[in-house]
Amino acid sequence: MSMDALLPKVVLGTLTIVTATSAARRWGPVVGGSIAGLPLTSGPVSLFLALEQGPVFAARSAHATLHGLAAVAGFCVAYAAAARRSPPAALAGGLAAYGGIAALLSRTSLPLSASAALTGSLLAAGAWAIHAPEADAPDRAPPAWDLPLRTGTTVALLIVLTHAAAHVGPDMVGLLSPLPVVSGLLAIFAHVQDGTAAARRVLRGVLVGSFAFASFFLAVAGLLPIAGIVATYAVATAAALLTQVVALLQRRCGDRPGTDASTRRCATRRA
Repeated sequence: MSMDALLPKVVLGTLTIVTATSAARRWGPVVGGSIAGLPLTSGPVSLFLALEQGPVFAARSAHATLHGLAAVAGFCVAYAAAARRSPPAALAGGLAAYGGIAALLSRTSLPLSASAALTGSLLAAGAWAIHAPEADAPDRAPPAWDLPLRTGTTVALLIVLTHAAAHVGPDMVGLLSPLPVVSGLLAIFAHVQDGTAAARRVLRGVLVGSFAFASFFLAVAGLLPIAGIVATYAVATAAALLTQVVALLQRRCGDRPGTDASTRRCATRRA
C-alpha cells in the first residue's frame, strides 16, 4: 500500500477518534452518549470502500454490516450472561457468540428490509435482556490506554479492512467491520474496576448506541447505489444523529421517572 493511500486513512481515523473523544470528555455524558452511538470506526471504513472499491461494493458491505451488528447483540448478551464469571471467561463467551452468529448470517441471503428488521429486533431484545441497576459514574479519570486504544483500533481497522476488501469481498468486510474490540475491552475494564453491574451497563449502552449505527448503514446500503457518495453519507450521518438523539431522550425519560418536571417533559415529547 502506497503512502499516498495510507496517509488519508491514518489522518481521518486519528482525527475522528481524537475529536469525538475530546468532545465527549469536555461537554459531558449527553454529548458522550451521542458520540458513542456513531460508527466512528466502521463509518470511515465504509467511506473508503466506496471511494476505492465503488458504490455497489460499499453498499453490499453496508448490508453485511447490519448482520455484524446482529452478531454484536449476541456478543453483549453472552458477555452479560457470563459476567459473574471472570472477565476473560465472559469475553470468550461473548466473542464465541459473535463468531457463531456472524458465521450463520454469512451463509444467509436476506433482503435489506429483512436484515434491518432482524438486527433491530436483536438489538432491542438484547437491551431489554441486560438488566443492570443505574448508578452514578465513578469519579475517576479515563484509563491511560483509552484514547490510544480507540485511535489505534480505528486506524488499524481502516487499513486492514480496506486493504483486504478486494481479496475477501464485501460481505466479509461488512461482517468484521463492527467487531467489538474497543467495546469488549471497555466492558472488561468496567468489569474489573467496578464489578458485574458496571460491565452490564457498558454492554447495554453498546446496544442502545447501536441503533444509530444501524441507521447509518441502512441508509448507506439503500442509497449508495442510486444517490452518490456525498449525498448518501450526508443522509446516513444525519440519520445516525437523529436516531441517537431520540434514544438519548427516551433514556432520560426512563432514567428519571420520579420527578414531576421530568414526567411532564417526557409526556410532551411523546405527544
